[in-house]
Amino acid sequence: MWEVNFTDRRRHIIYSSKKKKKKKKKKAPEMAGRDRDWDFLLRTISNSARDSNFAADPAADPSLLHSVKKLYELCKAENSEDLVARIYPQINKLFQRAVASMSQSRTSYGLLLLAILQFYLDFGDVVLHDADPSLRTFFRSCLSREFADSVVAEATLDFLNANKKKLLVSFPTLLPQFFPLLLKLIAWNGEKLEKSFRQIFPALISPGSFLPMFLSLMDLPVLVVALEKVERTSGSLIGSSIASIQQSTAPKMLLDLMDEAYTGSTIGDGEADSESEDNNTIDVADPLFLDLLKDENDGLTERHWTSPGMTAALQAAINSPQSDRLKQVLNIAPRLLDVYFAIALREVNDSIICALIPQLMSRVATTFPDKTFSHKVQKRLLEFMLSSFQRSPNFVALLKKPIMDRLGEAYDSPAKTELALQLCWAMGEYAGGGPSQKDAARELFENLELLLYENLSSSRLGLRQESNIGETSRCSSQSRLLCFVVTAIAKLATVHRELLPRARVSLGKVARSRISDVRVWQRARDYLGLMTEPAISLSVLGPSQPSDENMQSPGIVDWSKGIRKMTAHVPFYILRDQEAR
Repeated sequence: MWEVNFTDRRRHIIYSSKKKKKKKKKKAPEMAGRDRDWDFLLRTISNSARDSNFAADPAADPSLLHSVKKLYELCKAENSEDLVARIYPQINKLFQRAVASMSQSRTSYGLLLLAILQFYLDFGDVVLHDADPSLRTFFRSCLSREFADSVVAEATLDFLNANKKKLLVSFPTLLPQFFPLLLKLIAWNGEKLEKSFRQIFPALISPGSFLPMFLSLMDLPVLVVALEKVERTSGSLIGSSIASIQQSTAPKMLLDLMDEAYTGSTIGDGEADSESEDNNTIDVADPLFLDLLKDENDGLTERHWTSPGMTAALQAAINSPQSDRLKQVLNIAPRLLDVYFAIALREVNDSIICALIPQLMSRVATTFPDKTFSHKVQKRLLEFMLSSFQRSPNFVALLKKPIMDRLGEAYDSPAKTELALQLCWAMGEYAGGGPSQKDAARELFENLELLLYENLSSSRLGLRQESNIGETSRCSSQSRLLCFVVTAIAKLATVHRELLPRARVSLGKVARSRISDVRVWQRARDYLGLMTEPAISLSVLGPSQPSDENMQSPGIVDWSKGIRKMTAHVPFYILRDQEAR
């Protein structure tokens, strides 16, 4: 019995020691499995970079993207520079092979290259790899071909947002250079990516891209029209670089000229039989078309909205039903303009904003021909212009030439009339740039006089009467313009006292006139009365912000100086309804 117990105990001891030995070796299979996985992933990338089966199209291997991502995660988890150094050569070879094979492949490379770029950004310092050339290669070679792919577009925006801080610090010129390409991305993919795009949008703005971006945002609906034209004529936008159109245009035109020289046929003869029902839209060889579809910022270029290509495109857009994509962009563009103008007022210096305002004035009446879109955009343009004048009143003097040019166009369209009204208000409100801007104020005053006399010389006031159904109390465009002009003249003369004699003559002619609306000549008469009381006139008509010469604000009389600047009687004529008492 004792021997049995001993034997059992011995067996138990032997069994327990084996069990302990097994516990000590438990981690070995995990490490071995991880090493096997690592070797397998690295072999997959290495084979795809050199194997003849995939040499022409590395992205054809479905496991390749998974391998790159798993290796990246392994490097992040292990935090080992040796591991990164071992992986980097194969990753870099794969990137170069993918870029070289892209033009001959229809396979999407976007997700693969984004995964490699993430590796470059996170571990570039370890292996001394400058990611800037690789990033630019991705934009030029890959995204320009795949921006219309919704999956690639969304992944690109996620990548840019995730690395926004690093991109702004290490590569500050990258995103501003490629903002036209990113605008094509949002124009084609629409509102589903708007939230992500608006997060990265401020990073696209720099001193070099600020002015060109304004024109691109204004023409975002036209960009959609151009992209849809390319899709109808050339097929899917995915996998084909639109930028190649610009490169192929010149040789095509040269061949056409040679054909004309040798055969006697005109350039248009060969296309006469192949015209389609879509032939009224933009021609692919139109310079405006090529400028709209560019991928990189090449500076401020003038866009001729009166060109035959633009006229045809806008006419086709009016006559045909709007696509869902175009409808979405008509809503997106005004919201992007809101962000753009908010950044401008908060971060952009005065010199660049001053250069923007003439561009803004020229585009108030030149927008995509959609009534709702035009109203939204024009409202935002005028509000930003007035906000800029409020922030820097000297802009009125600096921009006197374009302001005077726009006053001369006040009769051309309702939009230009509204622009002239707002400019008249700004000229008077900010005293032509301030009390020190005597010469600019005089020139602006003379243009206001000219505009006033032109209106008074005709019973029709040089403008077409507009009927406002349901708004009988609303002033006509003619009366509104004259009211603004009369007020601006009175305000300028209040601050610049040397203009007072001429202002009295001008307002006197309006007050004695009976061909104008009663509200116009009555306002002129009130201003004439105010001008006889300098202190009250300065309080009512003076600048909204006190200057060094005059520290009182509008609507406030400095009664401590009343003995010197005011007469004893009360000017009852400013009460209107009480003037007969």
